[in-house]
Amino acid sequence: MSSETVYLISGANRGIGYKLASIIAARPDTIVFAGARDPTAQSLTDLSAKYPNVHAVKLTSGDEADNAAAIAEIQRIAGHLDVIIANAGIAKYYGPLATTPVSELRDHWEVNTLGLVILFQAAHRLLLASPTNTPIFAFISSIAGSMGQHLPIQSSPYGSSKAAANFLIKSMHSENPMLIAMAIHPGFVMTEMGMDCATAIGIPKPPHDMDEAVAGVMSRIDGATREASGGRFWNFKVTRGNPWDVETEEVPW
Repeated sequence: MSSETVYLISGANRGIGYKLASIIAARPDTIVFAGARDPTAQSLTDLSAKYPNVHAVKLTSGDEADNAAAIAEIQRIAGHLDVIIANAGIAKYYGPLATTPVSELRDHWEVNTLGLVILFQAAHRLLLASPTNTPIFAFISSIAGSMGQHLPIQSSPYGSSKAAANFLIKSMHSENPMLIAMAIHPGFVMTEMGMDCATAIGIPKPPHDMDEAVAGVMSRIDGATREASGGRFWNFKVTRGNPWDVETEEVPW
C-alpha cells in the first residue's frame, strides 16, 4: 500500500475539477484519480503526461457500473483512498418553475443528487478504511442550493438538486463517525457553467476566477478535522456587495 495521499476528483476534465486535479497533482506525495465521462479527454491526457501521479478514470455521475469500476481501479493501483472531491455536476436550464420541464428536474437530480449517492455507495468501504483515519468527502455545492440564503435566480432544477445533495452530506456526517463530510460553495466562478448563469441573470461574467475559487476550496479541505469541519456547508471565502455573495465563513443550509 502506498504512503501517498490518494484523491478522487469527479468532473476533473474541465473547470474547477480540472484545476483542483492540477493543483493537487503538483503537491508531493499525492496520487490523483481524475474522474470524467471521457477519461481520454485531451485535458486529462496532457495532465497525466505532465504528472505521472495522475490517473484518469472513467466516472460518469449516476452510473453505478462506472463508479464501481473506478473504485476498483483505485484499489488496484493505490490500495487505498483518502479524499473524495465530488465536483461533477450540471446546470443547464434556467427558467421559472411554473414552466420548467419535469425532464430538466430529473436530469439535474440524476447527476447532481443521485450521482453523489452512487459515488459514496461505491467508495465508502475503501474511503472509510483510509490509513489516515481522517477520510474526507468534500462535495462542491453552491449557494444556489441554500434555503437559508435563497438566491432570486430561476434555477430550480440546479438549486433543488444541490439542496438535496447538501442533506445527503449531513446524512454521511451523522452516519459515519470517522468521516469528514462537508459541502463547499466555491463562489460564482468563471467557468462554462458560471458563464451560463451570468448570462441567465444578465451580468457580463462571474466575479471570481478559478485560482481564487480553488484556493478557497482547498483551504477548507486541507487540514480538515471531523470536529471543526465535518457536517458543515463552507463558503470558499467571505465576499460582500452582491446578491450572490455570502458574508460568513459558512453558508446557511
